[in-house]
Amino acid sequence: MIQKLSSLTLLILLACQISFGQDKANLESKINAILSNYDAKVGVAINNNDFSESILINSEHPFPLQSTYKFHLGIVILDQVDQGKLTLDQPISISKKSVTTDMYSPIKDKYPNGTTLPLHEVLRYTIAESDNVGCDILFELLGGPDFVQKYFDDQGYQDLSIKLIEEIQQANWDLQFDNWTKVKTSNKILFDYYKNSKQQLSEASYKFLWDTMRSTSTGRNRIKGLLPQGTVVAHKTGYSGVNKTTQVIAAVNDIGVVSLPNGEVFYISVYVTDSKETEPRSAEIIAKVSKAAYDYFVVNSNKKK
Repeated sequence: MIQKLSSLTLLILLACQISFGQDKANLESKINAILSNYDAKVGVAINNNDFSESILINSEHPFPLQSTYKFHLGIVILDQVDQGKLTLDQPISISKKSVTTDMYSPIKDKYPNGTTLPLHEVLRYTIAESDNVGCDILFELLGGPDFVQKYFDDQGYQDLSIKLIEEIQQANWDLQFDNWTKVKTSNKILFDYYKNSKQQLSEASYKFLWDTMRSTSTGRNRIKGLLPQGTVVAHKTGYSGVNKTTQVIAAVNDIGVVSLPNGEVFYISVYVTDSKETEPRSAEIIAKVSKAAYDYFVVNSNKKK
């Protein structure tokens, strides 16, 4: 009798594994069908709560980071805070020269003559509002992008290149491609720093980072665009603008951690490059992929009950 029950249990487990495998294949097919409707190259990484399942599309292509690297920059700033080399309350002077720029900057808009802000406020502007002036000031505080690159190199991450500040990459269209990532690396960093299992960040820095990511105000039509109202998403966006000569968009990006109704999360990075679509259409790609992933995880969580 016990042997029969064991055999039955194994058959049930095998059937469940086959079912989940089929569902995952269906999700990947659905995503590929979505992508086929757009004239763009799209990188996708999707991982479940414990990173045991993954879907990767165009995983070996280097995609321009654009402002998604402000998430990486934030991690390194907070690491320096944890080491006692910086403090979140220390004053950061922002000169009038710094805000005399054509770059997107809510700091510039609010303080056209310059100002002094605590580090935590500059960091919040940089991540949650994608402020370019704040970003370059934080890079300068660290000694430049090479410091951020070395941090992630030392942590063992590959397929990530952080070379140029915003002012430089925005001055020459082609230079933005020096800052790049592969989608699998993007998701691995999201997972590692969200789980924080190796205590890479202190409890206070961890809370600051993810509270700030949840408060992101940019890209509401991307990962969050088609999700149920109230879905909690901690994310960071990036956008290149449109090439004035070719009308091509080099980057419409969004990376983040999406909360599910069962208390779990999933990790998603979608990078859209070489897009002949408009910005709203490019963002629509991300929204549709995100919704497909959300539906997949919700359905499968219900099957486990």
